[in-house]
Amino acid sequence: MGSSKTSTEVTDNSNSSSSTQTETDNHISVPPYAEGEKVLANHSDCLYEAKVRKVEYNHKGWQFLVHYLGWKKSWDEWVDMDRLMKHTEENMRKKHALEEKHGNDKNAKVPRGSLAKSKSTNVSRGRKRRNESVIKRKPAVDPDKLVNIQIPPTLKKQLVDDCEFITHLGKLVKLPRTPNVNDILKNYFDYRLKKCGPMADSVEEIMKGLCCYFDKVLPVMLLYKNERQQYQEACPANVFPSAVYGAEHLLRLFVKLPELLFHASIEEETLIELQAHLLDFLRFLQKNQSAFFLSTYHVAEHIENSTNKQVD
Repeated sequence: MGSSKTSTEVTDNSNSSSSTQTETDNHISVPPYAEGEKVLANHSDCLYEAKVRKVEYNHKGWQFLVHYLGWKKSWDEWVDMDRLMKHTEENMRKKHALEEKHGNDKNAKVPRGSLAKSKSTNVSRGRKRRNESVIKRKPAVDPDKLVNIQIPPTLKKQLVDDCEFITHLGKLVKLPRTPNVNDILKNYFDYRLKKCGPMADSVEEIMKGLCCYFDKVLPVMLLYKNERQQYQEACPANVFPSAVYGAEHLLRLFVKLPELLFHASIEEETLIELQAHLLDFLRFLQKNQSAFFLSTYHVAEHIENSTNKQVD
C-alpha cells in the first residue's frame, strides 16, 4: 500500500535510532569526573580544591560527592557537574584570580547562602537577620570540652586595652584599617609559603576559613554596642568586614573561636592540626603586633560633636 514504508527506510530509521541511543548510553556511562579525581569545586562564588568521593547518575544528571581538601567531612556535599572544573594549571589561575577579586573588590558578590543585601532602608535589618541565621547563639558549653587556643600575654593585654578604649573611653577603631584582615591573612600565608613551600596548601584553606568566620560573626559576636553604628556606615551592601576591619577585631575572633569550633563538630585529628596552625598564627600576630595593631583609637564623631556643643 501507498502508506507502507520500504524495508530500506525501516532499516535506516532503526539504525539511526540505535545510533542515537548508543550515543546517549555512552554519554551516561562515562562520567566527566572519576571517583578519587582531584577537581576544583565552586562554592560561595570561589573555587576550592576538592576530591570526588562518589559518583552517581539520576534524573538530574551526574551528581558528585566532593570533599573539600583541608576542610572537615561535614562540609562534604553532592554537587552538579556545572559546579566542578578540571584541576589544571589554567583553572588554578582562575581560582587565584577569583580569590584576589573577592579579597580586594568591594563590589564582590555576597557569598551564596547569605541573602543579598537590599539597597532600601531595610539594609541593616536584613543584614542582621542574615548573619543571625548563619551564626545562631548556642548555649554555654563545658570549658573542658573546648579546644584550647592560648592567646599570648601581650595579645591578651591588647584585648584589655581594646575593651578599655571602646567601652570606657568611648573611642573607636578608625576605619577602614590598613592592613585589613585580608591583608594580614595573606601576609601570614606568604610567610608560611616561604617557610614551608608547597606544604602551606592546608594553611591557605585555614586562612580562607578564618576569613569566612570573621565576615559572618563580626556583626553578631565581635562588636561592642557603641560600634554598631560605625559598622552600618563602614560596611554597606556587598562590602565584606574583612576588607574594612583589621587586627583589633580579628583578635576578638580568637576569643570566640573555641566555642565556634566546638559547634562545628570537627574531627579530633583535624582539630589538633587546626589548633597548631591557629597558635602559630597568633605568634605571627604577636611578632608583628606593632605593625598590625593601632596604639591609639579615635573619638567617635557623634561624641566629639556632643562635647563641642557642651563647651559652647
